[in-house]
Amino acid sequence: MAPPPFDVQQRLAPLRAMVGNTQLLVITYRFRGRMGKVCAKAEHLNLSGSIKDRMALHILETAYADGTLRPGDCIVEATSGNTGIAFAALGSALGHPVTIYMPDWMSKERHDLIRSYGATVQSVSKEQGGFLGSIDRCRQLSAERREVFLPRQFENSANVEAHARGTGPELLAQLHMAGLPLDAFVAGVGTGGTVMGVAQAMRAARMRVRCHPVEPAESPTLSTGHKVGSHRIQGISDEFIPDIVKLEELDPVIAVHDGDAILMAQALARQFGLALGISSGCNFLAAVKAGEESPHEVPVTATVFCDDSKKYLSTGLLREEPLKDGYLTPEIQLLDLRVISRCGPLP
Repeated sequence: MAPPPFDVQQRLAPLRAMVGNTQLLVITYRFRGRMGKVCAKAEHLNLSGSIKDRMALHILETAYADGTLRPGDCIVEATSGNTGIAFAALGSALGHPVTIYMPDWMSKERHDLIRSYGATVQSVSKEQGGFLGSIDRCRQLSAERREVFLPRQFENSANVEAHARGTGPELLAQLHMAGLPLDAFVAGVGTGGTVMGVAQAMRAARMRVRCHPVEPAESPTLSTGHKVGSHRIQGISDEFIPDIVKLEELDPVIAVHDGDAILMAQALARQFGLALGISSGCNFLAAVKAGEESPHEVPVTATVFCDDSKKYLSTGLLREEPLKDGYLTPEIQLLDLRVISRCGPLP
């Protein structure tokens, strides 16, 4: 019996309904005697549980439209986790085999989740090149085999477009619904697509909003231009500055300690029941830091809660994290959580 004809739009329709247009969480806090608000897009509610669904879906839609992705092609990508999970989920739903190359020190949950969608995971050790080695292996496979599609998340402009057309406009619409101004937007840099895309959306809307990239204090790749040290915030600050990141178009980099990010993620779970990943704790702290520069009585900053906690249950997220000098979490009092509904179709 012949398989049914492949209808791209028919297969994409339900995926579009499950990716993006997330709720906005408005968290009121007190820090060093001053009240503030952090507005965070609830990206852990996307199809596969992370913000990377936005980028992965838009890259696939763009590739279908320009003919670089055809039915049956194998999707091959290098990732630290969430992107691989997103392409595994979306690729499977669209009928594509998926192969993911990933450093072997990423959490076991990441590897298992990718496999659960039927994708193949190829682990790459530090001796084999780690993250850069994963990218090289993708390119080698593409050169050796036909019918291979490389999303190239670190250099693909569709990554930035996903946030310029989706995340940024959604955020502005929801802030308008809530009657809130905006001082700054912050986001940890993995590929950099989120902060670059939201910055584009702010410029398009003629909003004078600071947009800060965020990195781990223990591994300041953005500040130094190359890999330095190691850190525990999986998904950001890999081993290089991605091609799509234009630091000259952004505001100064904000650094957050990885232990502080763990403590903040734990606090958000215990106070509000928000089961978030470590990078979300990092983003919240960066948003509080950005709020310190606001001239307004009550600063309003925005960020994204990138993913949920399910991929971190074997990491430091579930361990007791010691306090260190310079950590901000002990000084932050979480006061209130308000949810702003989805904003509906964008023009």
